[in-house]
Amino acid sequence: MPLLVEAKSAGDFANVNKRRKEEAVKMSQLRLTYGDDVRYVLFLCGYFDSGYLGYEAAEGIDWVWEHRIADFEEFGL
Repeated sequence: MPLLVEAKSAGDFANVNKRRKEEAVKMSQLRLTYGDDVRYVLFLCGYFDSGYLGYEAAEGIDWVWEHRIADFEEFGL
């Protein structure tokens, strides 16, 4: 299964919290299409607070910060 990565950038905390459900819906659709082993990771740049990150983690979505790009090695890249 390939690793699916979505780049997300945010200039403030308010916008991301309004849109956090979009990734959860996307993850649900990916699981329905490709099964539970699908790998979907967010590449985050900017402002993302613990509420946003907790919501994504609860959905099984992981993330990599722009300033920690070496963390992609954990996904075999």
